[in-house]
Amino acid sequence: MASAVERKNALLLVKIIPPIAIALLSFICFVVTLLKRRQAQAAPCYKETLKKISYGDILKATNWFSSVHTISSTVYIGRFEFDTDLVAIKVFHLSEQGSRNSFFSECEVLKHTRHRNLVQAITLCSTVDFEGDEFKAIVYEFMANGSLDMWIHPRVGSSRRLLSLGQRISIVADVASALDYMHNQLTPPLIHCDLKPSNVLLDYDMTSRIGDFGSAKFLSSSSGRPEGFIGIGGTIGYISPEYGMGCKVSTGGDVYGFGVLLLEMLTARRPTDALCGNALSLHKYVDLAFPERIAEVLDPHMPSEEDEAAASLRMQNYIIPLVSIGLMCTMDSPQDRPGMHDVCARIVAMEEAFVETFL
Repeated sequence: MASAVERKNALLLVKIIPPIAIALLSFICFVVTLLKRRQAQAAPCYKETLKKISYGDILKATNWFSSVHTISSTVYIGRFEFDTDLVAIKVFHLSEQGSRNSFFSECEVLKHTRHRNLVQAITLCSTVDFEGDEFKAIVYEFMANGSLDMWIHPRVGSSRRLLSLGQRISIVADVASALDYMHNQLTPPLIHCDLKPSNVLLDYDMTSRIGDFGSAKFLSSSSGRPEGFIGIGGTIGYISPEYGMGCKVSTGGDVYGFGVLLLEMLTARRPTDALCGNALSLHKYVDLAFPERIAEVLDPHMPSEEDEAAASLRMQNYIIPLVSIGLMCTMDSPQDRPGMHDVCARIVAMEEAFVETFL
């Protein structure tokens, strides 16, 4: 009798133990995967284990800083002998005021951020050149389609590349997503302090990424320097009014810069352009036409719909709402501006609706 009971219990254990073991193993795998994912999100965006590069490596990659390899006054395109991919090499001219601080600021940001819409660093170089002078550079992934500024303000003599409305929505959705991450998902929040079209870069598939964190500031830090002041950072036309009055750095400053960028992208007008005898800001220039005459101030090179119904739909459901967001973000008082989380949610929803309707 006892042996029959024991056999029954043993059979019961055989039936129960495997599912429990499988469930436990699945739970352990889930926890391990979750921990790895969190570690990956918190990891630096550049790998410190990657090959260290020397001043000589950078010289060869840029053909001795040849003008042919020049992207801007501080950035060169190059390719290292040990790799096949093109890279962008940002060289910091340490004799210029603020350049050293910009290098350390960018390194600090790169160490603590990881997001698909932020330009990723590959490695850095901190050494001396062949004359014994200090040399610092950061190597970034190469953005094949250049900057947003190049698309909306093509250089004289260069062919004009057109941005469709769908591409413009996608670009600002990417930028808004990056700012939402910086303001609301990082602790402490990160403020870019110099958001403008030339600092929004486009990769091979036109995904936009924010770059140039030389002026960026965390809202709090362990440094002994005064925290939260704009200092010499920022660019005229994109700096929020309160910064000009000596107010502290805040997320509202980035919101203002985003709004200017959005209005500029839709109108192809720089905030420093002479508007009505230079008496108007870009915000006021657009606001005077909003919404009835908004078509008069839009970028004339934005491809338009031949179908009248489709054109009306785009105007009412996408262009006017985008302009409205740009105007709200560029209000003089930071208290009147929306936060980037709400802005991001609205534009991402708009992007999804546009794709479903037109693509």
